[in-house]
Amino acid sequence: MQRRTLLLAGAAASLAAGARAQAAWPAQPVRLMIAFPPGGPTDLTMRALAENASKLLGQPVVIENRPGAGGTLPAQALQQAKPDGYTLAQIPLGVFRLPYTTKISWDPIKDISYILGITGYAFGVVVPTESPIKTWADFVAWAKANPGKLSYGSTGVLTSPHLTMEDIAQRVGIELNHIPFKGSADMMQSILGGQIMAAADSTGFAPHVASGRLRVLNTWGEKRLAKFPDVPTLRELGIPLVQASPYGLGGPKGMDPALVKRIHDAFKQAMEMPSHVEVLAKYDQQLMHMDPAQYTRFAEETFRREKALVEKLGLAKPG
Repeated sequence: MQRRTLLLAGAAASLAAGARAQAAWPAQPVRLMIAFPPGGPTDLTMRALAENASKLLGQPVVIENRPGAGGTLPAQALQQAKPDGYTLAQIPLGVFRLPYTTKISWDPIKDISYILGITGYAFGVVVPTESPIKTWADFVAWAKANPGKLSYGSTGVLTSPHLTMEDIAQRVGIELNHIPFKGSADMMQSILGGQIMAAADSTGFAPHVASGRLRVLNTWGEKRLAKFPDVPTLRELGIPLVQASPYGLGGPKGMDPALVKRIHDAFKQAMEMPSHVEVLAKYDQQLMHMDPAQYTRFAEETFRREKALVEKLGLAKPG
């Protein structure tokens, strides 16, 4: 009886301590790591989100850019962080592919606390306006006539643009030359400078299309984008693919559920504020809210699906 009383007292004390810590959050600045460099669509939209959250929380939410490794560095950094709510990370789709392509010592499902689904990207393929490739049919024909010579850029090896392009290439029977970049900004400089022939990217390329320097060959959503009503989707071109690459916020494993809910509620309010919705709209992105339970389910389902894609493309790590 005495042991049970002590156990109950210990549990009550632990709950009380957790409640005090959760109630005090945030008592200091919050670090939010994102997977891409400054100046691109992800950086600009996440900074708008962080600014809104800072106002709501009364503490700075500080963006830390961690580009490279297919967008997985923030998730990896969570493995060394305390589950106290002061270290958060953007979780791009590439995180769910990592164990299938690279030897790692952590599990993307078990070792991340999934907090909030935010949005996804609107992707497409662009070429310079002066390129002899005027349509997607031209793209495929040029690639077939010149195997392995049509160079295209993406925001990194094993990112959604890279894997989707390789999936497309396999489906239409072409071989491409993939050139990885750390982010959209440097990739746009390369395509505008003539160093690559095409780019697969989110619609951060839109200003260059509007200025007449780039042409869009296709987009990857369920339906045509309002910004490019004359540009066909992959489905319309006979390629049965849709890619939006949803992402959201995660924290270290072992976070208190009450703290997760508090962070979710604050960032949900921040993501729905007009300033964030408006900057998303510049890149044809829409809100794709998922609560912690929904986001965890999404992570589990995506983890299984990405395994099949990586294996299909022959990119799985040996053994």
